[in-house]
This record gives sequence, structure tokens and C-alpha cells, in this order.
Amino acid sequence: MKKYLLCLTMLVAVSITAKAQLSLGIKGGVNLSNINTDNLSSSNRTGYQAGVFARVGGGLYLQPELYVSGTGGDFHANDNSVSGHVSFTNLNVPLLLGKRFGTSGTNFRIMAGPVYTGVLSHSLSQSISDAYHDFGKYKSGTLGYQAGVGVDILGLTADLRYEGGLTQINESYGQRANIFSLSVGFKIL
Repeated sequence: MKKYLLCLTMLVAVSITAKAQLSLGIKGGVNLSNINTDNLSSSNRTGYQAGVFARVGGGLYLQPELYVSGTGGDFHANDNSVSGHVSFTNLNVPLLLGKRFGTSGTNFRIMAGPVYTGVLSHSLSQSISDAYHDFGKYKSGTLGYQAGVGVDILGLTADLRYEGGLTQINESYGQRANIFSLSVGFKIL
């Protein structure tokens, strides 16, 4: 985690030195996650996210973020013999490239970029882990992508995004996370 904070600090310092436009803020929101898997049916779980963001640039901007999120999925066998869920607490580090449209008081944004997701902790239903060997052997981190739209009104900001997994969180069962998120933030600088 120290290296993520150091990277964010270095980016802010370089931006200030270059006299680029800079915004810092806090954000929080909800997400709807689903973990696709090869051998079981899956359904969505509602989660959360909260953290900080920086926005560097004018019309074209770079937006690094650091936030904690809660994600997961519900699973059941096709014959309904076994069901259960998994929950994750993650540290997410997206680096988004975006474009602004509009006036200085109100603008619309589009953005996309890579995201690293580090698993801080996870819990798995005993029924699933008993029935499917290696189901809960998750990687400590994965790579993915985010794409979305946003709006800024004065100091308030709101984003709607989709996140897809580029790497599997469990290769034995082909599990990948897919997440829709809605967040609201406040620029503090």
C-alpha cells in the first residue's frame, strides 16, 4: 500500500511542478458485482467503494484513484444441490485517461483505463468450499479495465463505470469479476 501512496504523491508533486490543473477529492458509492465461473451459475451482489482521487489536466486528463471496495458473487449448482457466496474486500488502483466536455462549472466526462485490484481479504461459504475443491484459492491481485462516464457540477462529481477482469481471480474455475459502480465525490482541491 505504501508504494501506491508514493506513486500518487509523486504524480501530485509532478503535476504541481508542471503547473497543470489539479483536483483532489474523496469519493464513495455502491457497486453491483458478479463473478462469472465455468462450473456454477452466478448472480450479482451489492457492494461499496470509498477512497480518494486526483485529476490532472484540462480537457484531456489523467485520473489516478485509490479506494477500498467490497465485491463478491452468489453461486449455485445447476441442479440446485449446492449454493453459497464469496465476498471480497479489495484495494483498487485505477489509472484513467479521460476527456472533458462542457463549461468550467458543469462538464461531462468519458474515461477509461487499467485497474489493479489487490485482495485484502475474502470469505467463502463453507458449502461451496466443501463441494468444489480449490474454489476458494483466489489470487492476491488481478488486472482489469474500467470505462465510464461522469459529470461535474461545481465541486461535486459523479461517475458511472463498468469494470471487467482481464485476468482470472481463480484459474481452476475460470472466475472473472464484472462490476458496475456508481460513485459520488467531492473535490477538496
